[in-house]
Amino acid sequence: QVQLVESGGGLVQAGGSLRLSCVASPSIFSFNDMGWYRQAPGKQRELVARITTGGNTNYADSVKGRFTISRDNAKNTVYLQMNSLKPEDTAVYYCNARIMLTLYWGQGTQVTVSS
Repeated sequence: QVQLVESGGGLVQAGGSLRLSCVASPSIFSFNDMGWYRQAPGKQRELVARITTGGNTNYADSVKGRFTISRDNAKNTVYLQMNSLKPEDTAVYYCNARIMLTLYWGQGTQVTVSS
């Protein structure tokens, strides 16, 4: 059974940093790729960053140069390092994993950036 458990959200001032973690089971190698999405109030869920099993990454234009996605295969964990946070980064952040055409989601973690 696939499980994705996020942690690391919280309240931070603009310009600050947070690191989100997503622990995957049964194994991070079960997935074709993994990523982070976010959903702000009244907005659609949007891609933030993705990483493949080979380590290739892609980012939303709005976070390029500020956010970094990475993975620790030994810990079955994907991270999202978020630096230079802005109030517009405020959202619920969701971990996502894909096996072929099937998508799996974590429960989400709230990130709030105050100005």
